[in-house]
Amino acid sequence: QVQLVESGGGLVQAGDSLRLSCAASGRFFSIYTMGWFRQAPGKEREFVGAISWRDTITLYGDSVKGRFTISRDNAKNTVFLQMNSLKPEDTAVYYCAAVQALIESRPAAYNYWGQGTQVTVSS
Repeated sequence: QVQLVESGGGLVQAGDSLRLSCAASGRFFSIYTMGWFRQAPGKEREFVGAISWRDTITLYGDSVKGRFTISRDNAKNTVFLQMNSLKPEDTAVYYCAAVQALIESRPAAYNYWGQGTQVTVSS
């Protein structure tokens, strides 16, 4: 069992940066692939990115490639999402999730989810 808590969301202006954190509790955090997803009102949950448990593989959604970076600190049971050059279309609730897989972009594959943190980007 893994519990996930996101933090770091807020209101920023277009072009700003923001770093989200996801703190995990429970055993064996280091063996889980961690993913970030987002969901805007009226839209489906969208894959943002994922990082494998050994930090050797990262995968990003097309809309955030080159702007967002995922990293993790297994010693601190934490995964991060660094978001640069934010755009109004990045506005959404951001969720972190965990799955025991090499790497995964499908929301349905993830077993554990946090409660989400709101990111709002004004133009």
